[in-house]
Amino acid sequence: MINEVAKILRKARKVAILTGAGVSAESGIATFRDPDGLWAKFNPMELASMKGFMSNPQLVWEWYQYRRKIIANAQPNAGHYAIAEMEKMFDYFSLATQNVDRLHHRAGSTNVIELHGNIIENYCIKCGEYYRKEINVEDKSLPKCESCGGQIRPAVVWFGEMLPQEALTKAYDASQIAEVYFSIGTSAEVYPAADLPRHAKRNGAVLIEINPNQTALSGYVDFKIAEPSAVALPKLMKLLKEE
Repeated sequence: MINEVAKILRKARKVAILTGAGVSAESGIATFRDPDGLWAKFNPMELASMKGFMSNPQLVWEWYQYRRKIIANAQPNAGHYAIAEMEKMFDYFSLATQNVDRLHHRAGSTNVIELHGNIIENYCIKCGEYYRKEINVEDKSLPKCESCGGQIRPAVVWFGEMLPQEALTKAYDASQIAEVYFSIGTSAEVYPAADLPRHAKRNGAVLIEINPNQTALSGYVDFKIAEPSAVALPKLMKLLKEE
């Protein structure tokens, strides 16, 4: 299967990728929360929604600081590095991700479309100004915008919020022109991101899924590589380099 995919890639000029939580899970980052962990007793809507944030901003900040520590201690895996290498091999390359951890950036990817925002930055809910300051959750007076005094929140897309329009437009544009499209480590169930690989195939792309699990997309793809991305992608890169 990987040999066939490599043959297709050797002829391709335009390649696009969508990555999901499975890629980061291989670096030890849970898909949303550890079901046996400290935060299992909380409803996700309390931790990842504007309503939850307005009700208890300190709880939400504690949760995000907890996640940030996990991410800070994680390292990009072989799948991240392989994707960064692929970026250099094609005339056109696009990487869209549902992940918020910026491990793709740390692996060397230079042009990442963040569909769900990122957990590193923060912004003011009133004026939109961005901040990279560390948030002190021990301080009972939670951070306020230096420009307008509004509350600052993590720069992630929460439940009930629209994806950033510019990022979504770029991702759809890439899916429309790609000759080969990869869906990697995503369940392909969270829309609108889940529509991107389907949109690519409707527009003539060869659709390839890399995921050890069966997903909502598996029956629709042209090629299914049922391995973790940290295993499959280095194999694929080795074949391409040999050529």
